[in-house]
Amino acid sequence: MSAPSPEPVVALREPPWPRILRLARARLERTGGALTGSLTVKDPTEAERKLVIGLTGSHRPPGVRSVRLPLAALDAALHRAFALSLTDAVIAVDGPLRDRPAERDQDAAARQTAVRQARERAGRLLDQPWFEPWLDDLIADGTVTRLVHRGDAGHLAQAVDVLALLPATGVALPVLAERATGHTKALSGSPVAGLVLRALARAHGVDAPTTAAQRRARWQAAGVIVDDLASQVLVLGVRPLEHHAVASWLHGAAELGIPFRLTLHQLTAAPVTLTAPRVFVCENPAVLRAAVGEWSPAHPPLICSEGVPSAACHRLVAGATGVVHWRGDFDWTGLRTTAEAITRYRARPWRMSSDDYQRGLAATGLPTEPLRGAPAASPWDPALESLMATTGRAVMEERMVDILLADLAECGREKPLSG
Repeated sequence: MSAPSPEPVVALREPPWPRILRLARARLERTGGALTGSLTVKDPTEAERKLVIGLTGSHRPPGVRSVRLPLAALDAALHRAFALSLTDAVIAVDGPLRDRPAERDQDAAARQTAVRQARERAGRLLDQPWFEPWLDDLIADGTVTRLVHRGDAGHLAQAVDVLALLPATGVALPVLAERATGHTKALSGSPVAGLVLRALARAHGVDAPTTAAQRRARWQAAGVIVDDLASQVLVLGVRPLEHHAVASWLHGAAELGIPFRLTLHQLTAAPVTLTAPRVFVCENPAVLRAAVGEWSPAHPPLICSEGVPSAACHRLVAGATGVVHWRGDFDWTGLRTTAEAITRYRARPWRMSSDDYQRGLAATGLPTEPLRGAPAASPWDPALESLMATTGRAVMEERMVDILLADLAECGREKPLSG
């Protein structure tokens, strides 16, 4: 078709045509250009009302809330008045039409390709119970569609490549990024990093991270070092075998019963070996703080994981030559971290039995907070996970401070530890 003369185009950009042509454009794009059905013009202006009457031959009274205009009638009127079809008119006024049905088909095909490629690269991840729900979430909330629209569909496969390398053991984030994608900055606040973090959150039954601290915690839980200064571990009574500056600080703090916070950077530059026969790990700083008031040089070292253990915590515990006694809150995360410690360090659960759980439930007579997140197993005491699922209640360490401190004191007297 030759370009229309300027006069019809100018006229079509003046009332009452603009809104009617915009409605027509939207309809044509939705239907792939079919001249079927009608437009609905809501709250028409007086000029629009009169135009519809002239095009259809049907009276619409003033004040009418909406009027309908068949596309065929509009097309015929434009042919008569301007020698233009409806399609030619909307293109002349506002540019080419989009074929939205074809775009939807293309998007669907691109989404299917992205998801298929992710599954093809997943390998052992396909056996993980969180993998398919993670993909389903990304499809359902439009994440995959947005990646397709931005031309970033390949990010999904890259995220799978990263997940295939996790969990890691103290690998730096840039190193992980380079191994998985070939680019050291590929996981620095990128869409790929967001996809991976959502998967890690799914795997641990927690909400996707929204803050820098939460993102760091997810990476650390997967054994990835984001910042070796930010990765820290709180300790009390640690006396290393080594003779270096960090060991000297720890010995001094232990003699005075002062809590000390170690960074991963310190532990990397000056490795620490714990030679105590027993090392105890709790989850909450409140327990360690309570222990300060009753501390003596005879007490065993106490390490606080502060929730999901950081890389610094893992580095320190890995240097223990004695028996590691580990505990967490009686919630699903606490069960996961305890099970991991048993596997990783041959740790012994510390007051993490079903009997201890029941004792904690009844400790004050007050209700505890509800359990949240995906259930976890307690292979050291299968009755525990079943009991927790039945009651639906969590028991935090703070309820058990007295008995935990008694255990530490008993160990300090070198008596056999009960429980």
